[in-house]
Amino acid sequence: MRLNTWNDDTARAAIGKTALSDADRDLALRVYSSRLIGSDPDLVMHGGGNTSVKVERADLFGKIRRVLHIKGSGWDLDTLEAAGLPGVWLDPLLDLRQLDTLSDENMVNVQRSLLLSQSSPNPSVETLLHGFLPSKYVDHTHATAFLMLANLEDPSGAIQDIFSDRLAVVPYIMPGFALAKAAADVFDANPNCEGLILLKHGHFTWGDTAQESYAKVIEHTNLVEGYISEKTGRADFGTTVTKDRATTDDPIDILPMLRGAVARLRGDHFGGAARPVILDTRTSPQARDFVQRQDLDVLSLRGCASPDHVIRTKGSMLVLPGDSDAGAVEASVSDFAATYRTMFDAQNSRVGGGKIMLEPHPVVAWVSGLGVVGMGANHSAASIAGDLAEQTTEVMSGATAMGGFHPIGPDDLFDMEYWSLEQAKLSKAAAKRFAGHIVAVTGGAGSIGFAIANAFAAQGATIALIDRDAGVVGAAARIDRHALGVVADLTSDTGPRDALGQIVARFGGLDILVSNAGNAVQGNVATMDEAAIRASFELNFFAHLRLARESARIFTLQGNGGQMLFNVSKQAVNPGKGFGAYGLPKAATMFLVRQLALELGGAGIRVNGVNADRIRSGLLTEDMVKARSAARGLSEADYLAGNLLKREVLAEDVAAAFVALAQSDSTTAHVMTVDGGNIEAALR
Repeated sequence: MRLNTWNDDTARAAIGKTALSDADRDLALRVYSSRLIGSDPDLVMHGGGNTSVKVERADLFGKIRRVLHIKGSGWDLDTLEAAGLPGVWLDPLLDLRQLDTLSDENMVNVQRSLLLSQSSPNPSVETLLHGFLPSKYVDHTHATAFLMLANLEDPSGAIQDIFSDRLAVVPYIMPGFALAKAAADVFDANPNCEGLILLKHGHFTWGDTAQESYAKVIEHTNLVEGYISEKTGRADFGTTVTKDRATTDDPIDILPMLRGAVARLRGDHFGGAARPVILDTRTSPQARDFVQRQDLDVLSLRGCASPDHVIRTKGSMLVLPGDSDAGAVEASVSDFAATYRTMFDAQNSRVGGGKIMLEPHPVVAWVSGLGVVGMGANHSAASIAGDLAEQTTEVMSGATAMGGFHPIGPDDLFDMEYWSLEQAKLSKAAAKRFAGHIVAVTGGAGSIGFAIANAFAAQGATIALIDRDAGVVGAAARIDRHALGVVADLTSDTGPRDALGQIVARFGGLDILVSNAGNAVQGNVATMDEAAIRASFELNFFAHLRLARESARIFTLQGNGGQMLFNVSKQAVNPGKGFGAYGLPKAATMFLVRQLALELGGAGIRVNGVNADRIRSGLLTEDMVKARSAARGLSEADYLAGNLLKREVLAEDVAAAFVALAQSDSTTAHVMTVDGGNIEAALR
């Protein structure tokens, strides 16, 4: 059941912050109610809806003219701001209804030419539909329950049972000028209706106030939910998109296999090396139940819950048994791509050619025994695909229980997937160097680890931070809303495997391990307690070894190589007095870099290290800086700048070295020095 969360006090506060005129007041309420709608993912998801308001503003000559503010491209309702509702002069838009036809290109050009500000984003592709409806406020949503209803083979009876004449029905037409005219004609024939249901697509409401239109969204959706519950025995309509994700208790080894196969397919498509993707696995009880259905193969070819989804999920889904081995996964992905290519060739011929095939890999997988998996070239795209995949399973289940799921057919689906206005919604920005790459950084709560993670994130990587300090969760949140913080004791026998398992469960695999965690144990090795030396080896060597072994296992499942990067420290080659218990395991770790490079190079796995010195961090604390500089009779600044370049080396310098090594595709078994110049610690 959807809740009406309108609050008069909050609405007044929203007006008070921004309203300078009646038009601005109306726009502020439009933003407020849009966010209420967007806050419920079962009403709209990832651009799958739009809102508008009609106001009056003065033009440059002082003449009062009507303006339509409508959600712009690139904005989602849950985070909408006034800037995301570009204004267009309304009356010239209404004149377009006199035309018999209008191409998409001309429609976009006209809409842009009527913008009040040319710096605004493109208005929604459904701008004309909003404009042709006469009410002040108009809302367009894609509620899960409405998608169940709209995708029935013949929903007319159910719509009549629920709404009588309160809603008018618009047959499926591809969004654009033709749909806008058809919807306006349906409204003109039913001027007393409260809203429209667009078959195969969604729901429109309107009102003289933002509150009125929003209230209809909630009321109508609840009526449909109640009807479906009564007909199917469904207990309730909670939150469809739960974002319950896989855990290490699930059969997650299939995820690196799937990820590797898709990466190779992407590389083949572009004629180069494998291009990794991020996975987002959803394992709610509903998702787990769905992937055990006997009709999965049939439903996987049926289509999308809403035509808008096709650019995010494709029109068909990959079905995998949870116990598939690497060969079976590879074959399934290859077969999916071959089927997609065949479909494209036939459809491209139907439309007269001229289309350029998109990447043919699957974007959604249904894995029995696990759940539904979204895939994307970055963590945001994967998350969107996962959200839509969850909603789709619910729509399919509900519609099937009511007689069958019947979305738009293959021809219409292709037209939507390759529609220029839909393609415009996808980012055209060049992908960053590590987009799609998963980077795990140990010691992630410390200054060096955090700097390393930040540097990789700036290059587009998806980040997982590992640390025994619970503050790592907050550190991850500061990196990115998708970043993962993993609390783990890497000195335990199972700690490294469990930590990396959490990353596989969350993102599907691993591309780069940055094994950075360490602790500078002090004391003379000739006299200190042996247990302390062993403890230092656990963190400063054996944790690195265990992480390397588990990373190699994950890399092998993916089959596309990988990288290991180790923070070695200058202590490995230039012992410092009182730091023997730290330098000994670090020396072993430097040898580990070379040995792993020797053993794993044939599998395309590169192994390198960084030899850093005198970096302010959890190892070199402020107290230690004071003590070491005092012992040498130097100021703190001179102590930290005690190198050939005479300047302090920062955590960001170390991070830059790790990124540089990761970008050096033909380099392995190398240790890069980052210390400002220290001849005594120079490697031969």
